[in-house]
Amino acid sequence: MEHRNARRGSRVARLGTAVMLLFLPILAACGAGQAVNDTFGLSAAPVVKGRASASRQILVPEPTALKALDSEQIVVRLSSSEIQYLARSQWSDRLPRMVQSALVRTFENTGRVGGVGKPGEGLAIDFQVITDIRAFEVATDGRSTATVEIFAKIVDDRNGTVKAQRLFRALSPVSGSGNAQFVRALDQAFSKVAAEIVDWTLGAI
Repeated sequence: MEHRNARRGSRVARLGTAVMLLFLPILAACGAGQAVNDTFGLSAAPVVKGRASASRQILVPEPTALKALDSEQIVVRLSSSEIQYLARSQWSDRLPRMVQSALVRTFENTGRVGGVGKPGEGLAIDFQVITDIRAFEVATDGRSTATVEIFAKIVDDRNGTVKAQRLFRALSPVSGSGNAQFVRALDQAFSKVAAEIVDWTLGAI
């Protein structure tokens, strides 16, 4: 009797396993059907023709930013004291990392510096370009306008002194009402700021 019960229990266990395996594809299919946000990046770096500094090497650390900007979320400002995030949309990475990479590419594309890189890449650095993202948002109180504001410092890496510092700000109107239009306006404003930062840096070092 005990032997028959054991065999019956074994068949039940096998049946239960088969049922679980049968349901696994169904659960996976349900997970695959979840909504995915549209993902955006920053466009190719603008072309800048500044003064050549072929003997200089530049380090571009990751920019600092308040928590509201230090994420993959795209900021929409409803008023001076209220922000939200653009629905069903996101950046392809944390915003400070994207800004850092775009600035490095913009410096590289000039062909006018001896070298440019990020921390950990082993360059013998002459200057650091330290940045703080103050605004990277679309304001909707009135005509929708993208605002990008970045404060930059050029620091002499040999003695730690600040050689120059400046606030860069650009506005770009939003043409249309879709998410892609919001992001395009932000991208245009950032391209202006990135070009100005690089041109200013080349002139200062």
